[in-house]
Amino acid sequence: MHLIKSTILLGGIFLSLVGDTKEDMLFLARSKNNLVKNKKNKKKDKELTETEVTVIRKWELPKELTEISGLSCMDEQRFACVQDEVGEIFIYDIASSKVEKEIRFGPAGDYEGLAVVGETVWVLRADGKLFEVANLNAAKPVVKEYDTPLTIKQDTEGLCYDKKNNRLLIAIKGAEPDKSDYKGIYSFDLASRKMDRQPVFKINLLDKAFEAKGKKKRASINPSGISLNPLNGDLYITEGRDPKLLIMDATGTIKKLYSLNTNEFSQPEGIAFTPAGDLFIANEGTKQPGNILQVKIDW
Repeated sequence: MHLIKSTILLGGIFLSLVGDTKEDMLFLARSKNNLVKNKKNKKKDKELTETEVTVIRKWELPKELTEISGLSCMDEQRFACVQDEVGEIFIYDIASSKVEKEIRFGPAGDYEGLAVVGETVWVLRADGKLFEVANLNAAKPVVKEYDTPLTIKQDTEGLCYDKKNNRLLIAIKGAEPDKSDYKGIYSFDLASRKMDRQPVFKINLLDKAFEAKGKKKRASINPSGISLNPLNGDLYITEGRDPKLLIMDATGTIKKLYSLNTNEFSQPEGIAFTPAGDLFIANEGTKQPGNILQVKIDW
């Protein structure tokens, strides 16, 4: 019998095979399959780790905030939080990692966002209704309700305070009536307590930031949270369903769209800045507790 000796380059390693026994062939097949799997895993890891949004610190939240849906900064270490089932505001202290206070303001409901304005907290329900919870430190805060032109069809989720213009900004998760090329961000004037029926900003869904990449479909955005960067006035908008972070400048022009690592950002539902410009994102819990993440962005 003639023996055939061949040298094969496999993944950077030279193998010398003698003969063509069944064991040799099985070894070669397994090695080839492992190479393919390793390449796929490396590609996947690269896609997951090549993110410009980095987690600096993480706080796991207690059970009552598993379904956290809104986040707003009170000071450098305390955040007001709301969850989407009960009419309560939770004051969470990141220094002690504890809820220091719970404030009842309304019945059970789908509460999706909140904004701190001095000693008042504004809460947004998914049907467009706003709740003004005044005198927060009083034994019994005063609560007022305000209707807006927005409804459950728009599915209002994002709320933040625009101090410069003395207004609240509301981002809708749902679609605009008879419009598919943008989603509006609406303003609620705090002096008149009224909302402009026309959006003050439009998220341009035809912008190049949403263009299809490779085999992926054209991207979109379903806002779950909104916040203003106090250092430059940029708007930061999260999506929870398909974790993203969208950044727009003070004129509404899109600057950047980030896909977030789902291993770290399971379902971003709230976003807030401290006065110093530190950025925090809250994630609803899925199989794990809800959390608050301090993050930084590398441009």
